[in-house]
Amino acid sequence: MRTRDHRPARPAVSRRSVLKSAAAVTLLSTGFPMINTGRYQAFADSPKKYSAKTLRAVERALVIDMLAPLKLDFTPEAYAGRMTDAEAEMFRSCGITGFHNSVGTGGPNAVEETLQFMTAWQGYAGRNSHVFTLVDTAADLDRAKAQRKVAVIMGLQNSEHFRKKEDVKAFYQLGQRCSQLTYNSQNLLGSGSTERVDGGLSDFGVEIVKAMNEVGMLVDVSHCGDQTTLDAIEVSPVPIAITHSNCRGIFNHPRLKTDEAIRKLAAKGGVMGITGVRMFVRDREPTTIEHIVDHIEHVVKLTSIEHVGIGSDADLNGYDDMPEDQSKMLRAAYKASYGFRDKIDIEGFDHPQKVFDLTEALFRRGYSEQNIIAILGGNFRRLLGATWK
Repeated sequence: MRTRDHRPARPAVSRRSVLKSAAAVTLLSTGFPMINTGRYQAFADSPKKYSAKTLRAVERALVIDMLAPLKLDFTPEAYAGRMTDAEAEMFRSCGITGFHNSVGTGGPNAVEETLQFMTAWQGYAGRNSHVFTLVDTAADLDRAKAQRKVAVIMGLQNSEHFRKKEDVKAFYQLGQRCSQLTYNSQNLLGSGSTERVDGGLSDFGVEIVKAMNEVGMLVDVSHCGDQTTLDAIEVSPVPIAITHSNCRGIFNHPRLKTDEAIRKLAAKGGVMGITGVRMFVRDREPTTIEHIVDHIEHVVKLTSIEHVGIGSDADLNGYDDMPEDQSKMLRAAYKASYGFRDKIDIEGFDHPQKVFDLTEALFRRGYSEQNIIAILGGNFRRLLGATWK
């Protein structure tokens, strides 16, 4: 989803109770019992218990969330100074190594907005290097996992800041590693998912895709319209990504991807990240974490286990904890076709340990530990290793 930097300030502390116990860190850093029975309260400030096999799977996995803003707040106060101990503990204990920190910029000030976003959040990561490390190559993700740090992938959910093809290399050199071709609306590259007419990828869009291929920047089509999505998959000789979307084969929503697009993405070696945004998961209540798994399973059945991952499209706490004025501003920025309901988040996928809840749901559905590790990040790690230079 798109977030912009004109929101009012919010407190620097987490919106929810976060973990403060050293015991949880010790448990995460020393591994888990090699048994499959019993449930454990692994996080001292949370009463929830997880199975030993869930704790072990998350510990072993290189978990990559391919759409995960560090904070759903982009006022200067959000990225100023050093993080609190509580915030640091929240990130250290969440089980996620790779965060694709990506937002939407656009309009006449797209270049300036993009530069502001990148410098602000790279600076925040640098000032908090005891927790974060910036990602340059895929090997940086492996190193972050080994060092128990949080790896920050810098990306954008629009490409309007590319005014000419040479801009791609310039922004790559500044640290951008992924770019979504369009947001929901038409731009010079192609059409967005909520446009009435989708004319596909433009000639300029083809140039930008080729320029991204040349420098090794990942092409993302999560918010693109149907024809623009298909064109990008066809034009790119290297695999691309749908970092955060769901399956229109389950229900009809303009932001979701068709079976044709998912199959063609996989045929070229791409990976699709499944999101937990409520109105992209199901069109009615109840909407639960089990319905997120339905979308994962749909991609697996259409293609194979190698082509699905996670792109939660939220920070560690989700959207429903946002102050009321910010939530209203967010909802007002989208067309009615988005279909907002009372809640945006899904229970069990709206807190810092959401990856553990998702892992539990995948085990309940019968997935093996090996396949769960692939879903949690192994598939995106393979894609990033094949794409980035």
